[in-house]
Parts: sequence; structure tokens; C-alpha cells
Amino acid sequence: MKQIIAIGGGGFGRNPSDRKIEEYIIKQQNNKNPNVCFIPTATGDNDAYKVNFYDVFTKLNCNPTHIDFFKRTINLKDHIRKQDIIFVGGGNTKSMLAVWKEWGLDLLLKEAYDQGVIMCGVSAGAICWFDKGITDSWADNLAILNCLGFVDGICCPHYDEEPSRRPYVKDQLVQNNLTECIGIEGHAALHLIDGKPIKSVNFGNKKNSYIVSFKNTGVIEEPFDSINI
Repeated sequence: MKQIIAIGGGGFGRNPSDRKIEEYIIKQQNNKNPNVCFIPTATGDNDAYKVNFYDVFTKLNCNPTHIDFFKRTINLKDHIRKQDIIFVGGGNTKSMLAVWKEWGLDLLLKEAYDQGVIMCGVSAGAICWFDKGITDSWADNLAILNCLGFVDGICCPHYDEEPSRRPYVKDQLVQNNLTECIGIEGHAALHLIDGKPIKSVNFGNKKNSYIVSFKNTGVIEEPFDSINI
């Protein structure tokens, strides 16, 4: 079984004391003490982000590790093949993907995904698994970015959190640059199994994920089935 858990915003990067989505992720695999690897490339391996990761995941029933690219880098193939869960942090998606491809991590992650390693992450770590994602990697504007293509679709995180997100998606739909888009709100995560969205996971206050399209009547936001955790 192939799984992706794409988080629209929130989690340990903002609030290490609220571990609901992290606990949910851990429960999606069968090992009693899973190996969980954090990849914070999109923030340039930010140290505070790594501290928050270990603060949360050392309190869960797992073995947390991380990968640095801006310090000396470990043997990626050996390390990735030992993992049960990969968690990718937020930040600059375009720069993150460029670094990964230079090191061949994109291919290693695809191999791991095909073998059942759970892929998850927030913001950049949510959109990277899709064909395309809506990113703020450029300071002046949002843009549609080609991503890894593990699953079909175009994904927009922070759908309710950042005021430019909904209007940008609408404009792209109206201009026929998109036919539809997955919008994931902050404190929500979209859980995909074998490439198909199965449910949205609310770990905030009535947060959800949507298929967003445009018809003659305007923008249509169709919510996924949601569970509360």
C-alpha cells in the first residue's frame, strides 16, 4: 500500500505541544517502533525546525532521524531504505526539489514510496508529491511548479491561511491554466492511498481539503470526506 499524507499547514513547526497530526501519521503503519526521517531541505536545514521535530517525535513511539544537505550529507540510499516514514518540512519548494534532484534523492524517495514507505509533509512537503503545486518560492508572486509526480493533481496548501491563495487558484481556473485544484487548509491534511485521496484529516477547528473547480456559476469547492482527530 502506498500512502501520502499532505498537510496544508500547522504541525510541529508551529506548535510542538500539539502532536495530533504527528500521532495520526505514526498510526498509519504497522511497526511498533517505526523509523521516521525528517527532511528540512526547504528551509536550508534550519536548526530550530529540526529541534522542534525531535522535540515532538522523541515523545512518540518511533526512531527519529533527519537528513542534512547543507552540512556533510549521509549515505542517502542506505538511510532512506531503513525508513518507515518520510516527513518533509515546509519552505522553498523550488530550491528543495533542485537540491534533491542534484543528489538523486527524488529517485530514492520514489523507490521508497513504491515499496510502501509513508510520505508526508507540510506545505512544500505536501505539494512536492503531486504533479504540480502552487508555491510561494518566488518572493513576489505565487506560481505553479512542476513537482515529483508521485500522484496526479495540482495541490495548494495554506488554502485558508494566506489571503492570496484562494484568489490565485480562482484566477488560474478562470484563465483555464487549471481545470481543478486540491486546496488543503491549515490544520488539515489530505490522506491519499494508492494515489487516490481517501479522506481529509482535521486537526484544527473544522478544517478541510477540497477539490476546487470553476463552472459558469463560479468557483466550486467540493470538500473531501473528513475525520476529526
